Amino acid sequence: MKTTRWDHRLGVRADDRNLVGHAGVVLLRRIADKTGLTTALARALPQGTGPAWRDRGEALVMLACAIMLGATNVLEAEQLQYHWRRLFPRPVSDSTLRRTLEAIDGPVAARIERVRAAIRRVVWILLAL
Repeated sequence: MKTTRWDHRLGVRADDRNLVGHAGVVLLRRIADKTGLTTALARALPQGTGPAWRDRGEALVMLACAIMLGATNVLEAEQLQYHWRRLFPRPVSDSTLRRTLEAIDGPVAARIERVRAAIRRVVWILLAL
């Protein structure tokens, strides 16, 4: 899978100019990518093939970011991605988000929980350093 480096032109500053509400969502997305959570989620979820296949780990991270921005359903999550194009350069459709969520059965949920626990340990180790 080719990485697109969505964040190569984004920056977060602590000054009184160019203020943006919900700037923390940028940090949430970057942390998910930098800690390996996005990639690990992609491995935990069912894989597909074809040119239109979207990374399911990225879809879950985008959904979490959209929820942080205020989305209360998958259609709102899709629309927020179009509104925040710098953060979501390749928005995930509401149907892809639905398929991603429908793929989470008992075994997949257990894999996601193991991934979350492993990444959490990594983050705590990094914080301790």
